[in-house]
Amino acid sequence: MINGKQKSFDTVKVFRKIKDKISKDISDMSFEKFQAYMSKHSLKV
Repeated sequence: MINGKQKSFDTVKVFRKIKDKISKDISDMSFEKFQAYMSKHSLKV
């Protein structure tokens, strides 16, 4: 907590959740399936 205020958004917690989901999703994938996953889920800027 910063200055005794409660955070409304915990960045570390959210990114850990995202990282864990991605890790679970790709753990059993072949390289070709991983490439397809990345193409589908990558950010387009």
